[in-house]
Amino acid sequence: MRLMAAFGMLSFMLTPASPARAAPDLSAYGQLPVFERAVIAPSGERTALVGTIKGQRMLVVLGAGNAAVISRNIPQDRKVVRVLWAGDDTVLLETSNTEQLSPDYTAAKVELHAMTVIPLGGGDPWTVFEKSELIDGGIRGFYGVSQRDGKWYGYFSAVTLDYNRAIGLSQAQLTSTHPVLYEVDLANHHNHKIADRIDGAHDFRDWLVGADGKVGVTLDYFSSSGSWAISTARKSRVVSGVQMLGGVELIGFGSSPDSFVYRIEDAETGERHLLEMPLAGGEATEIPAQDGSDSALRDHFARKLVGYALVGDAPAYHFVDPHRDRVIAAAQKAFPGLSVHLADWNEAFDRLIVLTEGANDAGTWWVIDVKSGKAAPIGSSYAIAPADVAPVRMIHYKAQDGTEIAGVLTLPPGRVGKNLPLVVFPHGGPASRDYPDFNWWAQAFASRGYAVFQPNFRGSTGYGPGFERAGHGEWGRKMQTDVSDGLAQLVKDGIADPKRACIMGASYGGYAALAGVTLQHGLYRCAVSVAGVSDVEKMVQTDQTISGYNPAVRRALTDAVGAGRDLGQVSPIRFAAEADAPILLIHGKDDTVVLFDQSASMASALTRAKKPVEFVTLPQTDHWLTKGATRLAMLNAAVAFVEKYNPPGTAPK
Repeated sequence: MRLMAAFGMLSFMLTPASPARAAPDLSAYGQLPVFERAVIAPSGERTALVGTIKGQRMLVVLGAGNAAVISRNIPQDRKVVRVLWAGDDTVLLETSNTEQLSPDYTAAKVELHAMTVIPLGGGDPWTVFEKSELIDGGIRGFYGVSQRDGKWYGYFSAVTLDYNRAIGLSQAQLTSTHPVLYEVDLANHHNHKIADRIDGAHDFRDWLVGADGKVGVTLDYFSSSGSWAISTARKSRVVSGVQMLGGVELIGFGSSPDSFVYRIEDAETGERHLLEMPLAGGEATEIPAQDGSDSALRDHFARKLVGYALVGDAPAYHFVDPHRDRVIAAAQKAFPGLSVHLADWNEAFDRLIVLTEGANDAGTWWVIDVKSGKAAPIGSSYAIAPADVAPVRMIHYKAQDGTEIAGVLTLPPGRVGKNLPLVVFPHGGPASRDYPDFNWWAQAFASRGYAVFQPNFRGSTGYGPGFERAGHGEWGRKMQTDVSDGLAQLVKDGIADPKRACIMGASYGGYAALAGVTLQHGLYRCAVSVAGVSDVEKMVQTDQTISGYNPAVRRALTDAVGAGRDLGQVSPIRFAAEADAPILLIHGKDDTVVLFDQSASMASALTRAKKPVEFVTLPQTDHWLTKGATRLAMLNAAVAFVEKYNPPGTAPK
């Protein structure tokens, strides 16, 4: 079996669409991507892909000539978290599943993670800790792989039961949910503990494991006091401090073999500082910011910092190694006008996997051979022809107080951007942002004749710590008016029809959709909230309860969201009787992030107030809509609702 046959390389990718082409069926957007991730082996000779074939999610490993080495079905109830390599002959597949907990726990449901080891040279796949009687709930964290004496090992943390040897395993008890760190032999399943858990009920411990398989750095955070300390194998403590809101994390080992890197956030300004510290202790050196460095890029096996993903409207990267920096710059220049995401690279950095998105491109995966200077496509994420990909661009406007705001505008394919019906689509998080990339929600609505606007309101990431912190305490206030100010700008520019706008979002975006027709009035013809927050006060209470009333969680929530009566003043459920447009609520029963009750309670409040409301329950569905059937069910319901209350009509030409 070859790649093109397995995943159905889309022959129309390079074929212009006819002018009379009908809009794609919504299933083209709502189904799981044909490709969703790809990783390359250390040698660069093999590639592991996750995608969906005829509704079945699969892992496929390809070798020379794109011939399949193995193909493996992924159970429908599992969500793919990551795929990685341990050498060229072993693939690790991390998945999660929503599990019901007993009443003894502070949360009713939780996402439990499992790591499956898939040998390519023979032998059956197996799951890490599956034979360990004292380990409960799969893996809690992943800390890399290493090779010693020709054997590969993986490093995983897990919740571990305690027992008295004199009594035996049958009397083992769960006394702590803090994880213990283990080394696992990836050939024979054997594991042994290499670091113990932290004791305090609300405290936190993290580790860096070196290429030698030993813990090189340990970070401890003590929630009650906000104090933290980093210790190394060479010295009990090398640096410490106090961070009442958290904001300290291990990044990786440093550019030299005798150093490590950690990040600390200034509680007042939100500025994040990367610091490199010798393992033996001494003075830390700050690593200069690289044009707004964001997430760290780490070496796959040595776990050292090798570069950064940079903040901006288009993907950009900076590598410490100048050669790698030149390679990725050249790779991105090879696809002019497209967003080029670096998905993975091999050990020699001479074979890369990239994902392109943009004009006429619904997401194409490529393998770049640096030595030959050639790129070969391996497939497309969505079965959408180039001419059906809606154009996307950034727009900029000023909020009421003069703050500069940016947003993403998607226009219907083949339509003039004048006086269009509009769907305002604020993102979740709220500490997140939208990019001018292929967004399947936005593209689906654009295919039906709507302009779609995704505002990066204050509180969004990607525009500096000051902009992000400007959203603190502004739920339902300036964060909300930033959204409607964008609508006003689109009306002023003649793009949007002021009488034909709806608002839709998920998670925090679902909250903003509800607030748009309860806290605000006269703006939208309808609102769609997917897994949205309706009761901010209850959300804060729930998060504290689930955390076991962790003091650090309480402080962080108070800082970012607020406290006391203020939360009621920005809760849409308190203003259900004032809703001025029909509302659609969609929520998954297995949501562990925003609990299902947030939508159920809002539906009841709107019904009591005799306001038009529809409520769609998605059984066995999590917060992220990770199943194809539920993605499509959400999309069908949302589009039908918006078309009912805000029909697209015929846009002027």
